[in-house]
Amino acid sequence: MIATESGLTDEKIIRDVIDGKDGAFVQLVERYRRKVFALAARFARDRDDLEDICQDIFIKIFENLDKFRNDAPFEHWLSRIAVRTCYDALRKRRKEKGNVPLDDIQYQLADRSGEEYLAAEQARSIIEKGMTELKPAERLVITLLELEEKPVREVAQLTGWSETNVKVRAFRARQKLKRFLEKYNER
Repeated sequence: MIATESGLTDEKIIRDVIDGKDGAFVQLVERYRRKVFALAARFARDRDDLEDICQDIFIKIFENLDKFRNDAPFEHWLSRIAVRTCYDALRKRRKEKGNVPLDDIQYQLADRSGEEYLAAEQARSIIEKGMTELKPAERLVITLLELEEKPVREVAQLTGWSETNVKVRAFRARQKLKRFLEKYNER
């Protein structure tokens, strides 16, 4: 349990939220806002999309807080809801447009020459196109394993998939990306 300077633990704040105390949920949001935004940023197309995803995450947390069993850290439970909400957003977006840009890859371009900048932008563009070839579950597993650098066990816990399923999905996603890059290089 995380305790703040005021000594409030997650458990105490959760009890206060469930008991309907004013401002208790705001404390929980403030405590985990950065973590949720950082995770959701990996899946969002733009600032508006990021805010929508984060709002959905916190709504789900609020609506299901009474189901939190306190048998694992609250942060883990919150992360699991966040990952599943991001996954749902990816699937929904894929159905709506069939094309999901990868806006979350950040390049530190300030110290680069014009040629390095163009090379980095080209690489980002190629990766973005390759990621759009993946199904939402494949994009999720690649994002969590490669971009978030989470271990297989944690990805399995966050997604609710078995470790074997995570490995298989990651392998298939990497193979799709490899084939995409091979075709791209043939051009």
